[in-house]
Amino acid sequence: MEAENAKVLSAKGELSDENTASYEKLRKSFDQLLRGVSSVAEAIDLQPPVMPDDGNTTRVTTGTDVTPSSGKEPSVLEPIWDDDDTKTFYESLPDLRAFVPAVLLGEAEQKLNEQHAKGREQSSESNAEQETEVHDNAQTSSATEDQLEGKADDVAKDSEEKEKDKGKEAEKSKEKDLDRKTEKDKEKVRALDGGSLDNLLQRLPGCVSRDLIDQLTVEFCYLNSKASRKKLVRALFSVPRTSLELLPYYSRMIATLSSCMKDVPTMLLPMLEEEFNFLINKKDQINIETKIKNIRFIGELCKFKIAPAALVFSCLKACLDDFNHHNIDVACNLLETCGRFLYRSPETTIRMANMLEILMRLKNVKNLDPRHSTLVENAYYLCKPPERSARVSKVRPPLYQYIRKLLFSDLDKSSVEHVLRQLRKLPWVECQQYLVKCFLKVHKGKYSQVHLIALLTAGLSRYHDDFAVAVVDEQDVLDPPEDCFRIRLIITLLQTCGHYFTRGSSKRKLDKFLLHFQRYIIMKGPLPLDIEFDIQDLFAELRPNMTRYSSIDELNSALAELEEHERAASVEKPESERHSDNESQKRQPHDDGRGSANGAEGNGKDHGEGADSESYSDSGSIGGHEDEEDLLSEEKSNDASENEGDDEDDGMPVGSDEDEGVEVRQKVVQVDPKEQEDFDRELKALLQESLESRKSEVRSRSSLNMKVPMNVLEGSKDARAVESESGEETVDEEGGNAGGGSKVRVKVLMKKGHKQQTKQMFVPGDCSLVQSTKQQEAAELEEKQNIKRRILEYNEREEEEMNGGSSQMGNWGQGGSNTSSSIRSGGRGNWDGWIRGGARRHHAAGGFYQGYGRRR
Repeated sequence: MEAENAKVLSAKGELSDENTASYEKLRKSFDQLLRGVSSVAEAIDLQPPVMPDDGNTTRVTTGTDVTPSSGKEPSVLEPIWDDDDTKTFYESLPDLRAFVPAVLLGEAEQKLNEQHAKGREQSSESNAEQETEVHDNAQTSSATEDQLEGKADDVAKDSEEKEKDKGKEAEKSKEKDLDRKTEKDKEKVRALDGGSLDNLLQRLPGCVSRDLIDQLTVEFCYLNSKASRKKLVRALFSVPRTSLELLPYYSRMIATLSSCMKDVPTMLLPMLEEEFNFLINKKDQINIETKIKNIRFIGELCKFKIAPAALVFSCLKACLDDFNHHNIDVACNLLETCGRFLYRSPETTIRMANMLEILMRLKNVKNLDPRHSTLVENAYYLCKPPERSARVSKVRPPLYQYIRKLLFSDLDKSSVEHVLRQLRKLPWVECQQYLVKCFLKVHKGKYSQVHLIALLTAGLSRYHDDFAVAVVDEQDVLDPPEDCFRIRLIITLLQTCGHYFTRGSSKRKLDKFLLHFQRYIIMKGPLPLDIEFDIQDLFAELRPNMTRYSSIDELNSALAELEEHERAASVEKPESERHSDNESQKRQPHDDGRGSANGAEGNGKDHGEGADSESYSDSGSIGGHEDEEDLLSEEKSNDASENEGDDEDDGMPVGSDEDEGVEVRQKVVQVDPKEQEDFDRELKALLQESLESRKSEVRSRSSLNMKVPMNVLEGSKDARAVESESGEETVDEEGGNAGGGSKVRVKVLMKKGHKQQTKQMFVPGDCSLVQSTKQQEAAELEEKQNIKRRILEYNEREEEEMNGGSSQMGNWGQGGSNTSSSIRSGGRGNWDGWIRGGARRHHAAGGFYQGYGRRR
């Protein structure tokens, strides 16, 4: 009956009421018969008959002798574990007896109990032998009663002596037990001195690897006691609900300890089962993390064969009976944890398959939300993957494999020549078509190898002309004639950022691209109406005056004219640069003293201002000392030239990319070695003289400690202002001058006692003091003008960009560029007149602060 019930449980998962009632009836009758036989055997002093063990009495729910009938043969069953590491983790547990003494594991007590049991069996056997001997003697005796009484006395004496010997042995065993207990207590005390149990339990959350948890398990054995085992079980049970990654390692620790400490799993499993029943019966929709932690812990213990499969199936059945809300999450987490293990185990595969079918039927019947539906499908297919045919790998000839190795594995910058030589050695007739196929699969390699594939194509085309043609012709597969997806991408891209390419080299580049874009459109043939309308809107928005060519011949002639113009411009550019260099050499000896004195500063300004002025104007002088009127007139001419260039470029882009980058060229001058030596010698003497003068200044600086009074400074400023208006030349102590004359008035500060006085004196205008002061003033004035010029250029450029953006938004129709140019020219005129009116200084300061606010 038990064997039949095991088959039914494995197939259906539950028994019918009739089978359960009949089994209970037979079980009761069997128990009554067993008790009766045992009492009869005790009354007649005989052993009861040994019942044959069929292997099903204690394992009713497992059904080990049941063959699976799910359509899979035992030899076809998939392996339980996916890889060797997982199998080692769940099956290869450390043997504690090899690391820990048997005394610490509590096995000495078990040996003593076994010895006591063997002693009792031996004593019972000796008593039985004595009784049989007495009984035989009574039947076969023909002696007198005295002999019988003497034998009885001898038997009694022997039994008394044996009982005394037993008592002595029991006392000796008790003494040995006490000694062992004391030794065990001492060892425990020593172990506790080395490391406490609390510290060990605090290290539990950090054991996130197999080695760490095994080491901690061995260390716990040195602290083994009943109290410590209870404390460990409570610590393992109270794992944080968010630390699900610790559950496999905690389960491994329990499985390792269960080989020597049987009470550890028997304490933990009832706690987990009780917690599950409490949470499932409460029927509330809270504590989802606690529920998931509990069920995953049970599943991990099942994979270590600590938790019985019947417990897992009962938990799963409880969730399927009320398949709602959190019960769905709990059931799916249980299946994700140990469902694959139970489905692939031969003992439970039938029952797990039935449970999975019930799960899918419930999923189809109930109207689950998308999240729960996805959870159920993932759990089902994780346990029972869909059957599919094995992946058949392509079998390629060795020659094709070698070609793929060269192109997809060995190809890099250093080996491209070697790969080219190896490809040339191939039998070309056999491999040409396959090479074309491999060359077109550039996407299978790295993006950085695209140019290397193109380089190989060019290299092979020198020896096989038809190969390069075949590769180019196969681009039709990537861009078929009827496909307009790339045209849509270009239109979207230019509609987004095309209006930024309106000036300078970027404008010319976009014009050139639009010509090639027209060629691509014409080569596509007739386009759909929506694409054609988008292209018309694009040209009307970006280049309303550009000619739309309708034939490929006109477009080719326009492109040829453009290329010829660019070639001519590239030839004229070095000649103009050479001419400008010659003129600068001729003009160099005629520079005045001020230019030579500030040569280094001019070079610095050339390098520093090159990038700024290049983007703004094409022909502006960088290192000169032009005044305000010259600067404004130059800016006007530059703007006019730019407007003319824009008007010309609207119809047809001409010219070369001169504004692509800023090139700084320095003429190499041959220096005479003698002149170089003289220069070095004079420079060294000058530096030495300056060093000595500075040393003397440092020593004499402490003797002069005079401050210029404020009234003198104010008076000097006022006086200089009045006198400069009258046209006289004055120079104060600070070196300021205004005008030219034969003599210059200077204020000298003198000190008498505690009072400071100033005296006026006249100095000739050609002395070194006046000349150096004039040069210093000129340098300061030049620096101020350069700063003002830069500020004005920056401010004007900001205004042009703002006006350009607004005018472009409003003037994308016909003649937009002419309107914007007229607005710019009109604005420039008003700006020029306002500056000439005398408000330049105030606007420069205001423009500076305005630009600074924008930059931030």
